[in-house]
Amino acid sequence: MVEYRVSCKNMPVAEKVFLANDPISRMVGLMFRSGLHEGEGLLIRPCNSIHTFFMRFNIDVLFLDKEYRVLKIIRNLRPWRMTRMYFKASQVLELQGGTLSEEIHENDQLEVLCTN
Repeated sequence: MVEYRVSCKNMPVAEKVFLANDPISRMVGLMFRSGLHEGEGLLIRPCNSIHTFFMRFNIDVLFLDKEYRVLKIIRNLRPWRMTRMYFKASQVLELQGGTLSEEIHENDQLEVLCTN
């Protein structure tokens, strides 16, 4: 499984990000998990909207374009919710709710490094 390290403004965003890029991994996402460990995340692509059905924890969500520019941030999205479509987004980064730094804003550029 491919893993990434994500940072922004020389600050770590997530140290261990897994990629969901096939139909099954994209469909399952974080459903049925009890949470994410500190520093973990899930990068879903292609993706421009998400849901939190069957999830048991809040998530911080970053909608990103192809160059990893932050288009939209949703903090602490609760289970059993659905986002609207963000047509300019091509991927989504999901993190444990409440862990995204307040210093990360829309239009910020993320740095994504493959660690495998």
